[in-house]
Amino acid sequence: MKILRVKHENQADLCVYVAKYANQAKNRDEIWHYVEYANQADAKVFFVDYANQADLKVYFVKYQNQAKWKASSSYRGIFK
Repeated sequence: MKILRVKHENQADLCVYVAKYANQAKNRDEIWHYVEYANQADAKVFFVDYANQADLKVYFVKYQNQAKWKASSSYRGIFK
């Protein structure tokens, strides 16, 4: 999945919180946990530089309770 990191929340399809532990992100699109190896991942993401290259626009939030979908998307559930 190709991801564009946006600077403002109102530009995003999804607000993402990056968790320290994998169990926090289980079955949650809006909470991500980065792993060291591709075979450990449930989904692979690639960051792109331009909106026309992206499948999804994300805004990274500071707190877990701020993480949520901002728009309806056919990609809901893809990160589970």
